[in-house]
Amino acid sequence: MQYFNDDYLEFFKELAANNHKDWFDENRKRYEKSVKDPFKNFIADLIAESQKMDPSIKIEAKDAIFRINRDIRFSKDKTPYKLDRSAIISSGGRKDHSVPGFYLAFGPEHLTLGGGAYFLKPDQLEKVRRGIMNESKAFDKLISEKAFKAYYGEIQGEENKRLPKEFQEAAEANPILFKKQFYFMHHGNPEGILDKNLMKNCIDHFKAAQPIQQFLKSKIM
Repeated sequence: MQYFNDDYLEFFKELAANNHKDWFDENRKRYEKSVKDPFKNFIADLIAESQKMDPSIKIEAKDAIFRINRDIRFSKDKTPYKLDRSAIISSGGRKDHSVPGFYLAFGPEHLTLGGGAYFLKPDQLEKVRRGIMNESKAFDKLISEKAFKAYYGEIQGEENKRLPKEFQEAAEANPILFKKQFYFMHHGNPEGILDKNLMKNCIDHFKAAQPIQQFLKSKIM
């Protein structure tokens, strides 16, 4: 099933050259028809499919989808609108970024799929590090799985230069403990947004992410 047509990508290309409220208001009905409604329908269907693999996901599309408006309060870039539509599918939805979830963003320059733990509170970071340290073989096996490597490659994230004493020795053998974020991303061809197999592609990525997502959730939740 094809959820999006060419105007989904074309809308954002034109928005990039006219990123102001007047243009957006003039094109609001077009936005709703070509962008907002199709994206909402896609996320609703993806949530339904995701629930089959993770019953803890009990959210609706509105709980997963991020606003198209940019937060410009502390930004030098004052353009008001994002140039994509994005969402996170997790038990916490978009309001709780500390819960590992499946992230996606569709725009004319990217088709991004990923997940993991991006915004960890200090106590959550400590729990994840301790979990990796105590279950290093199990964790290494998860990130070495064929499907995970094929879809995502490796765990990414910013790192600390220094670690609490309890992790220092273990980090010599397993440097991933220096990370303060544990996420993974796939960047695909934006034309894939228009593909009738987009849903299957997302579900395949979701499945590949599930083992490591569950590991992270088990340490945080």
